Amino acid sequence: MTHDDASTQWLTIPDLAEMLDVKLSRVRRLIEDRELLAVRRDGVLVVPADFLRDGEPLTELRGTFIVLSDAGFDDEEILTWLTEADDSIGDTPLNALRAGRKSEVRRVAQALA
Repeated sequence: MTHDDASTQWLTIPDLAEMLDVKLSRVRRLIEDRELLAVRRDGVLVVPADFLRDGEPLTELRGTFIVLSDAGFDDEEILTWLTEADDSIGDTPLNALRAGRKSEVRRVAQALA
């Protein structure tokens, strides 16, 4: 299953601003600061809804984005890696992060470098 499957809920920048109750510029800053990762779908910048928990960006994502970015992954590749099942994790890295298994996910991500 890839990140393009029909079950992924995508949020636009305006959707995020409304959901987080912040200005558009704040959402763009979250993306620039790697607190969130946005990709283009049909020309529109979107973020997977699963990157949020309780109306906030998942704090576990930022360091993982940076590790993968340092390993040479672009944003699309990072998104794919996070949302595809990984045998060494036994789940998708994103689900593992959401379940509090940050060190395990980062260890696997660092091994990709």
